[in-house]
Amino acid sequence: MHLSENEGIENSSFVVTGGLGFVGAALCLELVRRGARVVKAFDLRTHSPWSDDLRRNGVHFVRGDVTSKQDVDKALRGADCVFHLASYGMSGKEMLQLGRVDEVNINGTCHVLDACTDHGIRRLVYVSTYNVVFGGKEIVNGNETLPYFPMDDHVDAYGRSKAIAEQLVLKSNGRPLKNKSGKCLYTCAVRPAAIYGPGEERHLPRIIKLAKLGLVPFKIGAANVKTDWVYVDNLVLALLLASMGLLDDIPGREGQPVAAGQPYFISDGSPINSFEFIRPLLKSLDYELPSRSVAVSHALVLGNFFTALYSVMYPWLNQKWLPQPFILPAEVYKVGVTHYFSFLKAREELGYIPMVSPKEGMAATISYWQDKKKRELDGPTIYAWLFAVIGMLLLFAAAYLPDFGPLTLVRAFALLFLGSMTALRALFLLSAAAHIGEAIYAWQLARKVDPANAKGWFWQTFALGFFSLRFLLRRAKKTSDK
Repeated sequence: MHLSENEGIENSSFVVTGGLGFVGAALCLELVRRGARVVKAFDLRTHSPWSDDLRRNGVHFVRGDVTSKQDVDKALRGADCVFHLASYGMSGKEMLQLGRVDEVNINGTCHVLDACTDHGIRRLVYVSTYNVVFGGKEIVNGNETLPYFPMDDHVDAYGRSKAIAEQLVLKSNGRPLKNKSGKCLYTCAVRPAAIYGPGEERHLPRIIKLAKLGLVPFKIGAANVKTDWVYVDNLVLALLLASMGLLDDIPGREGQPVAAGQPYFISDGSPINSFEFIRPLLKSLDYELPSRSVAVSHALVLGNFFTALYSVMYPWLNQKWLPQPFILPAEVYKVGVTHYFSFLKAREELGYIPMVSPKEGMAATISYWQDKKKRELDGPTIYAWLFAVIGMLLLFAAAYLPDFGPLTLVRAFALLFLGSMTALRALFLLSAAAHIGEAIYAWQLARKVDPANAKGWFWQTFALGFFSLRFLLRRAKKTSDK
């Protein structure tokens, strides 16, 4: 398909569900850049890292929930084309909130389909996932002829619900529109690989946080396991091309649009081991990947453990104090089992060719995270935290608290080296004084080299002493070298 780059976009009205998200915001901005008359970002949130940029560019915010038929009906009224990106349960704690996953991904999609037919909307592009056909069994260079993964065999609610929703969308292609005699709704589905890019919210922040804390103890699967990734700009391009593929009023191309009722796999076209893919990023941030690997079967044991643990804590899954699970079974399969797909169909039918190479995409992502690290409080791994905090607490308890339980053994061990309670108490006081002195120095130094985080450096160094201060000294040295 060879059309002008703004075919079906100029002077048209668009609604992007999930428009305040990473991909949704990028799509909204590109629609504006290409001359869309109206762009609405429909989202449950009122603010995101991209909301200010969206407002400056004239994107309209419509707050609402896709699970509310009334909200969807209001948001989609007047649109010429809808991009349905809103979903729930892709990763982490969300994956275990089964009811909400189905409510958003299935019921929400039904509301979008109904609103499209009620308001005479001709085009609907649905953002799906590789997981509609992948569920833990190896796929090498797969294509769109693959059957849906058996519903009862999905290991997570997200993959199952997205498969159901995609089939609803594709089977709704050709659905007659109300109040538009002879007109119908055209639909298609875009199945993206794992998405990355500057500001990505799902995969990379979680990986980087774990790496910073030293909580990536092993890789999963064999070294020859490969999966796909897609840079955000490439995905946005594919979505725009898919919307053009649903046009039925192009001179010389009358009739059934090329993309009508079709699914498309979208990626950068460079399958790679996921751990090797993120290695340059982690290395640029001074984090390391482990050298040892564990088999998928062993990682699944850990994934099932976290599933059971977090299922027990179901009432608190939405609470911020509850950290993300280390890994869940579906995530084990995603990184530990080969599954990559050809985008040949998208190239031949839509004209999709990735415009950003993996090297360029990773370079932009690295630049973003390096800049982000410079603006944030840096620090040691969780092991340094445990050593420093628990060590000081045990030293205080041994020096001043009365004997009880295991404290007797702790005190006896300390006295074995120090010889007396006086020396033990003196050691605690000197250690506490050192922490306080280092914290004050850190605060003064941070006011010069990192004023936005000065308080954070004070409290972190107060707790950790030199374990924290050395990171600030390193940042000060880099600043002075510039």
